[in-house]
Amino acid sequence: MEDFENKVTRFLQDEIPFFFIIDFEKSVKQVYTFEEAANENIYFNIKGKGNDQNLPNTIHENVNFDLKPTLVSKEIYERAFSTVKHELNTGNSFLLNLTFPTALNTSVDLDDIYQKAHAPYKLLYKDKFVVFSPECYLKVKDGDIFSYPMKGTINSDVPNAEELLLSNKKELYEHNTIVDLIRNDLSMIAKKVRVNKFRFIDKIKKGNQELLQTSTEIQGELPESWKNEFASLLLKTLPAGSISGAPKKKTLEIISKAEIAPRGFYTGIFGVFDGQHIDSAVSIRFIEKIDDTLVYKSGGGITHLSEMEEEYQELLEKIYVPII
Repeated sequence: MEDFENKVTRFLQDEIPFFFIIDFEKSVKQVYTFEEAANENIYFNIKGKGNDQNLPNTIHENVNFDLKPTLVSKEIYERAFSTVKHELNTGNSFLLNLTFPTALNTSVDLDDIYQKAHAPYKLLYKDKFVVFSPECYLKVKDGDIFSYPMKGTINSDVPNAEELLLSNKKELYEHNTIVDLIRNDLSMIAKKVRVNKFRFIDKIKKGNQELLQTSTEIQGELPESWKNEFASLLLKTLPAGSISGAPKKKTLEIISKAEIAPRGFYTGIFGVFDGQHIDSAVSIRFIEKIDDTLVYKSGGGITHLSEMEEEYQELLEKIYVPII
């Protein structure tokens, strides 16, 4: 069987559109033509590019999108949070993205969520999980590579929300740390890495509400032969810095100790090559079916400035489906 890297290289050289997905641990790496993905019941839509036009419309009328989440107990979260804060205070990490699963007591199913969710990066993976991500990972266009790390969130209903977000010291520290990390990651595979636009506001739907998030655009120049080595270059940058932390190697060790279960495809990446350009997303806003129960996976960045109650509440804040 042709391995991931060889298949990606062949598709790029022959300009064959394809879909790819990699899990957080980089232990599962898959690549399919659009048709092969559909045959595996994998459907996706990345800013209008995808294979979901033939997805059967199975949505039930008047579906109740009340997810009814039951957060992990505060005691379990506090134990993990304390582990992370200890590592931060001893200098082993500067920023760590701590995530947890939350069980949903809902009648909605994965198909309903995929077909009703509004997001630039959408994925329905078999009958296993659905992703409706707002966060770009990497884009490749005309030999240039772009990344858009997204860190810092506030509900737009909060008075002076934009001003509060941009002036929040914890959010600024977190954003700066991730931008530095992504610049370093891109510098491993690209030249002339630079920040084009720092900490701009993105607006993201949250049901009938709206979230404000801060993003930064980073750009670099790939080698002329990038199509021959794109898969290996991509793998060098993973896992994504925005959902792991810094320094990455040590922070990943802490994550494996602090979190209660392996992440799997959650916080991995998925993307497409449309025959000319590559666009990919971080697999966040993620609902997985585990033993016939839907589980929403969410988290947030922990720094030395983080407060446990606020971070615990952020788990809940991020549990939503952005319905059209």
